[in-house]
Amino acid sequence: MINAVLVGCGAMSKAWLDAARQIDGLAIVGLVDLDAERAKARAREYGLDGAVIGTSLDAVLDQTKPDAVFDVVVPAARRDVAFAAFAHNCHLLTEKPLADTPENARAIVEAARRAGRIHAVVQNRRYVANVRRIRRFLDSGAIGKPTSIHADFFIAPHFGGFREEMAHVLLLDMAIHTFDAARYMVSGDPAGVYCQEWEPANSWYRQGSSASAVFDLGGGKIFTYAGSWCADGFRTSWEGSWRIVAERGSLIWDGSDALKAEVVVPGRDGIIDKTQAIEVPPLDPADRVGGHLGIIRDFIHAIETGSEPETRGSDNIKSLAMVFGAIESAETGRRVAIPTQETQ
Repeated sequence: MINAVLVGCGAMSKAWLDAARQIDGLAIVGLVDLDAERAKARAREYGLDGAVIGTSLDAVLDQTKPDAVFDVVVPAARRDVAFAAFAHNCHLLTEKPLADTPENARAIVEAARRAGRIHAVVQNRRYVANVRRIRRFLDSGAIGKPTSIHADFFIAPHFGGFREEMAHVLLLDMAIHTFDAARYMVSGDPAGVYCQEWEPANSWYRQGSSASAVFDLGGGKIFTYAGSWCADGFRTSWEGSWRIVAERGSLIWDGSDALKAEVVVPGRDGIIDKTQAIEVPPLDPADRVGGHLGIIRDFIHAIETGSEPETRGSDNIKSLAMVFGAIESAETGRRVAIPTQETQ
């Protein structure tokens, strides 16, 4: 049995607790929130009658001595939660983003290394079925090595609240999902970025609702991102709309169910090489899917076996570095180098 304490009982905690109740061998033994009444209400909602409730993470960890901490707090509190978890010899699974600053991200990853604890991030879009299919298809070499990756993200949500007052709202709040998916699908590591942000006349956000970025993902792979939080009409999926160009063909995905590929075949139509449709194989039984449920299951498996989870912090920090690199580029108006993990 793996015992876990969940800290942060706001709206997002429901996704975690919905998943946790489906995992055999996992028990939520404590709930922590600055608002004790909110934690108590969440305990009642999920039938966690025996869970210890508190406003101090250290105190609840002292009392319950769990194997793991589930971090669902706001990003600004992420470092304190991580340090408390590792100080109590706990493994840590955290909501995205890994941290609120590059310095805190590096400090958390280093603290996990020193403590010898498993540390992973809920990067749940990586567990979308078609993201898995695309990675497997590209790895097969069916259309050659990918050379350019293009993602569009255009949705106009009226969130209200803190998002509409954020700086760099699109890059900080949403773009990491797209950036991480791009990294995963083409096996890329970021090396540099040029990014521009702007605020359209129709925007209801304070700053950074629209952005365009060009990333170097290494190995001759370029990733372009264009997005907006205030683009009414013809909205994309929440996963974006994708085109991946490879040496011998292309793949397109609408972010939902439409996934198509074409491969170059002998001959030309005038000056254009001929292509034909090629099947993108279905999901493999070995592919990890399931959003929060899939990631939490993998995290528990890593604790039980000593293996490394796919969304481990030491890898996820590269996706977060894309976000901070894009923000720096937008602020300075210049191309920004993104350091490798070894130099961060």
